[in-house]
Amino acid sequence: MSFINEAGWDRIVRVILGIILLYLGWAGVVSGGWGVFLKVIGFVPLLTGLIGWCPLYSLFKFRTNKSS
Repeated sequence: MSFINEAGWDRIVRVILGIILLYLGWAGVVSGGWGVFLKVIGFVPLLTGLIGWCPLYSLFKFRTNKSS
């Protein structure tokens, strides 16, 4: 697909990072305002990793995968 701008390793790192951030927020490891922040922010790397497309990469015309 031409819209995918993330390499496999980049996607794996994003999904793992998203899961860690969501865990820290939802499990109560981090509470208060930072916990809410991690709950919201954790979805960004998770979704971009699952989809394979990063809007910031597109904006700056950057990609970690090989161009087709």
